[in-house]
Amino acid sequence: MKIDGKMVLICDCEGSMPLDGAGLATAFDGDAPTVHTQLCRRQLAAVRNALGDGTPLLIACTQEAPLFDELRAETNPETALSVTNIRERARWSDEAAAATPKIAALLAEAALDIAPARALEIASRGVLLIYGRDETALEAAQRLAPRLDVTVLLRDPGDVAPPRVVEVPIFKGRIAAARGHFGAFELTIDDHASALPSSRAVLAFAAPRDGAISRCDLILDLTGDAALFPAADKRDGYVNPDPRDPAAVARALFDLADMVGDFEKPIYVDFSADLCAHGRNGKIGCTRCLDACPAGAIAPDGDHVAIDPMLCGGCGHCASVCPTGAAAHALPPGDAVYTRLRVLLSTYARAGGAAPLLLVHDSRHGEEMISLAARHGRGLPARVLPFALNEVTQVGFDLLAAALAHGAAQVRLLIGRRNRAEAETLAGQVAMIERVTGALGYGAGRVALIDEDDPVALADALHAVAPAAPIAASSFLPMGGKRMATLLALGHLHAEAPTPVDRVALDPGAPFGAVRVDIEGCTLCLSCVGACPTGALIDNPDRPMLRFREDACIQCGLCRVTCPEGVIALEPRIDFTAEAREAQVVHEEEPFACVRCGKPFGIRAAIERLTGQLADHPMFADDAAALERLRMCQDCRVVAHFADPQPMATRPRPPPRTTDDDLREREQAKARAMHERSKSNGGDTDG
Repeated sequence: MKIDGKMVLICDCEGSMPLDGAGLATAFDGDAPTVHTQLCRRQLAAVRNALGDGTPLLIACTQEAPLFDELRAETNPETALSVTNIRERARWSDEAAAATPKIAALLAEAALDIAPARALEIASRGVLLIYGRDETALEAAQRLAPRLDVTVLLRDPGDVAPPRVVEVPIFKGRIAAARGHFGAFELTIDDHASALPSSRAVLAFAAPRDGAISRCDLILDLTGDAALFPAADKRDGYVNPDPRDPAAVARALFDLADMVGDFEKPIYVDFSADLCAHGRNGKIGCTRCLDACPAGAIAPDGDHVAIDPMLCGGCGHCASVCPTGAAAHALPPGDAVYTRLRVLLSTYARAGGAAPLLLVHDSRHGEEMISLAARHGRGLPARVLPFALNEVTQVGFDLLAAALAHGAAQVRLLIGRRNRAEAETLAGQVAMIERVTGALGYGAGRVALIDEDDPVALADALHAVAPAAPIAASSFLPMGGKRMATLLALGHLHAEAPTPVDRVALDPGAPFGAVRVDIEGCTLCLSCVGACPTGALIDNPDRPMLRFREDACIQCGLCRVTCPEGVIALEPRIDFTAEAREAQVVHEEEPFACVRCGKPFGIRAAIERLTGQLADHPMFADDAAALERLRMCQDCRVVAHFADPQPMATRPRPPPRTTDDDLREREQAKARAMHERSKSNGGDTDG
């Protein structure tokens, strides 16, 4: 069987899961596939033959992926090989008999070609700082010294016995500041002092000093204190196990021992500064990504923000809350997620599936939970479609709206102990989509979080979710970026809503809404137009006019903080009417015609108010011409100013004198003298 140009091999895993080849053929309008029984052993020749053909190959088995890859390297290394899991995710379930539509959907999704993630290169020389309090740190240093360049820093050491042989440098001190990343950490250490070689019963130290700087590639924190970095589990190269847990410490030592050499770090986020709405002209507007980032990888950088890819841990919060798409997922690319959703849900429906529940999970905790639920519990229900992401916390309002618009009846987001502390942002996105679906009559509970670390309890919880009424699916393509994809999804949900409404009010901070302008106080200075980063506020080059297009407004607030009159307010909401997609006139004034040439300039109300207020001012009270110039355009104002008598004018400055002037006057004086002598001699100039 082929799907999107890929040869697909399926296996019932020694009869442990029923496979309906005819049903799959119907889903893909092709011939019934061969249902193998033991592709990884007796029928391995089928894999070899498929690899030899050179056609890209998809095998529905992840357990034996290393064996298949080894066979590919021996048979035809140029053949593209991918694997997917239909056993734990579909067939090992109490509802296995009804899982054919789900299997078809999983195979179609796996057959997609997703661009590989880009990566940064990181070099580690193996310079390790062990930060501890007692002998635990010294023992860890002794184990790692043969593999790494180790230094020990003891914080407030008590009676620590000196080692018989000092294999690594030992210091005391307290880390006052920590920054940097894997391969380039920099620490500021106070109370820093080296251990004295004469230490006898307990370690003694030299005179301490503050402000010492230490640089290293790796940090092992065994103090048991709060982590040195925010979201420490996402800071590669920094490990802080509980020093009271020998197993955790042993795992940390095992991991650190291999962290020497050249590594690749995925680029999790693509950032476009020209789309960022953080600030304009020194005014701060949107701070959503700054507020959401748990790793401290985002910082203000002028009118936009800067994301440090070395510090980014890939949680995806920034991309999930960014209203413009300035921060976008790079692992996987944002459009790839939309494409996967559309293919998964549309294939499920085409194969006869109904009321799908999309289970969004991360690729570590979630996949392990699903596997264990299938092996030791009831497995996933047949209508539950697992959807893996790098991190479940990268889910935003746009993805949830797209999932429902593509036909998901319900969505569940699986979190657990590892990302529970970061679930607040995710919960906010869930609350916003629930507000919209509830207002449109779809009912409550369409989207929810599942906080579970017990795989059996997870399976039971999913089986307990009653199917919701189906939503008619749309096949729209996510064109135009995140904002457009979100608006397309919302438009479909509104069109199919049981009880459609024109507007849905949202909580402050939502990325949709209107701008309210107090017309009485607005002077049409248009500062708000210059500050608006998305073009939601628009002027008219031919008339004094302010227009507003609601579907472009992200509620960043830059117009509000920029307005000199303070007459702008934000109204978070979603407007489904046609007017929201067109520029509406907010404020318009008649232009003022120049009293000298008749050219329109300025605003009539503003000019009249200004001249009325200045009529009694000392500068204008006795000078009607000066007041009249305020009613002229800039060109006529200059002409009129210099045409009027200038009471303060002075006589022209004399031209500067030069040597030529002196020589000329000398010659003229000489000529006059000769002329006078000639007259006195009766015209005879020879005497």
